[in-house]
Amino acid sequence: MTSLLFANYHGKGNRQPIWEHPVAETTEAFSLDGTVDPDSPLGEQEQQMLALERAWWKYSGAKEQAIRELFGMSATRYYQVLNALIDTEEALAHDPMLVKRLRRLRTTRQRARTARRSGSDV
Repeated sequence: MTSLLFANYHGKGNRQPIWEHPVAETTEAFSLDGTVDPDSPLGEQEQQMLALERAWWKYSGAKEQAIRELFGMSATRYYQVLNALIDTEEALAHDPMLVKRLRRLRTTRQRARTARRSGSDV
């Protein structure tokens, strides 16, 4: 058991000190084994990208490092491909909840950037 470097809040007014919050160590590397459905209209890499987006936070290590190791591309290029992918009907059919969440997050970020540029709050 280790401690996180940030405080965790469990409900209103219940703050645990940083040093008292035990968490299980996560040392498992991200793997894309078993993530490809041969019946999906998406290609292998596209399915693997969605699998990474679905579960990357469960594993240790930086997401950018995993992107480079798994797909052999920069994080910038990965996000360009991912943004095009989540706009397709095939991706929506493959994993509707994930694709809708990613679209929603993208829209939220775009609105925040627009608001910052115009000097207003969102």
